[in-house]
Amino acid sequence: MKEQSRIPTGKVKRAAKYVTTSAKVSKNYLEHYAKKMWTGQANESILHQKNAQDIFDSLAELKGSALKVAQMLSLDSNSLPAEYLNKFAEAQYSTPPLSYPLVVNTFKKSFQAGPLSFFDSFSKQAVNAASMGQVHKASKDGMDLAVKIQYPGVSESVKSDLKVASLVAKNVLKLNPVEIDHYLEEVEERLLEETDYTHELSRSMELSSLCGDLDNIKFPQYFPRWSSKTILTMEWMHGDHMGPFIAQHPSQHSKDRVGQALWDFYQYQIHELKTLHADPHPGNFIIQEGGKVAIIDFGCTKKLPYDFYQSYFKLLDPNSFRVSQNRDQLFLELGFIHADDTPEERKFFSDTITETIELLGRPFYQSTFDFSDEAYFKEIFRLGERLSRSAVLRQSKHARGSRHALYLNRTFFGLYNLLHQIQAKINTRKYLPNI
Repeated sequence: MKEQSRIPTGKVKRAAKYVTTSAKVSKNYLEHYAKKMWTGQANESILHQKNAQDIFDSLAELKGSALKVAQMLSLDSNSLPAEYLNKFAEAQYSTPPLSYPLVVNTFKKSFQAGPLSFFDSFSKQAVNAASMGQVHKASKDGMDLAVKIQYPGVSESVKSDLKVASLVAKNVLKLNPVEIDHYLEEVEERLLEETDYTHELSRSMELSSLCGDLDNIKFPQYFPRWSSKTILTMEWMHGDHMGPFIAQHPSQHSKDRVGQALWDFYQYQIHELKTLHADPHPGNFIIQEGGKVAIIDFGCTKKLPYDFYQSYFKLLDPNSFRVSQNRDQLFLELGFIHADDTPEERKFFSDTITETIELLGRPFYQSTFDFSDEAYFKEIFRLGERLSRSAVLRQSKHARGSRHALYLNRTFFGLYNLLHQIQAKINTRKYLPNI
């Protein structure tokens, strides 16, 4: 993939890129509706594909917060049509890397010297490039290292990027503006943490220690002396990313072992620590020999307020949730329904949330669950498609759900998708909610 020699920085340059992209999307819409008017036929899927490509190309050049939001949307099957989700998923693994001179400049800003002043070797080309930074392979005293380099201007542009990105979400993607505004503060808070590698270093070392006794889970060693606000150095974890692991057609035992390790890792954090690794995309995991899973990125984490945790996981308690009075109270506490909703709105959102919870909570209602079940994931997909096109959701005068649920829901969606890709059968009773 061609390297990128510069990134647009500054509010004006980055905003101008959004304006250009919006113009391209508007042109796509005009062509679509003109064809529909003259021929009576137009393929909406093609329109979505063109728009998704134009938006993704722009975000890939800008990198940073806006591209990270696209990656988040790719894990949320309720937000957008499939054409957008599929394209935005590329933000996890397929963005143009920065050229080596820019990497050297980042080192000099942090350490007043280039990378070869510290390491015995350092790859000039990135081995992986994602939304907020890229990874280079290095070595020191016989140890292989992974060095994550943050893209220039990412930290300084979070607030301005999100403001413009929210306009694109509202005006181009046609998402509910009330929902966007409701969650914007939560997204901004997480992204500001994610652009501070000193914060990631601290959180990585803390959670690695707290989760260190989990079966089949491994963590790299971290090196504070070679880390800064924009550079993070850790042990290189040997093994395969999720895609190559699956492509080797591992045995069902191996798939179940890897899947169970991931399930236990997430459930332990959620229910024991009330803190979670909130970025469950495939690039953040390395599958090692013997079915062990190495966790290599703690950039995005979320602490769960105890009151929210209690209410949220009561939704998964059949004895509580299936009593309508209890269910309505929980829906009010969590912001799924509101006191001033009309009877029609209350029924629609109560029915929709009930359907969603019963579907996504299904793995918890039995001792084992087979995530290879295609019928189950088709149900999830159909629900997501229906909700992404719901005029009632898009026109709601209230956001639906606590802001604290944003990253928790994202985590569950991402984990389910991972387990489905692996085709794992899981013991879901090992860790249960503490309610």
